[in-house]
Amino acid sequence: MTDGSGAIGEHRTWGTRSSGDGACRLVPVPTLRLFASAREAAGTGTDVVDGATVREVLNAAEQRYGDRFTEVLGTCRVWVNGEAISIDAPVGQHDEVAVLPPVSGGST
Repeated sequence: MTDGSGAIGEHRTWGTRSSGDGACRLVPVPTLRLFASAREAAGTGTDVVDGATVREVLNAAEQRYGDRFTEVLGTCRVWVNGEAISIDAPVGQHDEVAVLPPVSGGST
């Protein structure tokens, strides 16, 4: 999408978040990227999952994708924007949370 100047407009993905007063508000949410066995367990490689921290995003993903995903997640590394990060780190609209299972294979 362009703004008429030829520049590409900012892409935002929106979700809902409860404010604690019973009302839900639209808020921009991070993108969840799933690779290898995590992608297979979830049935998708990319999704948007609401959460203000990495932990909240992963908990919401576990609820959405079920026991098989939870099992795989226990073996994975989680990165945000290409860097290893604390599970309690905040995430927002421009962040990409990547779930990276261990890779095996190769030859000796």
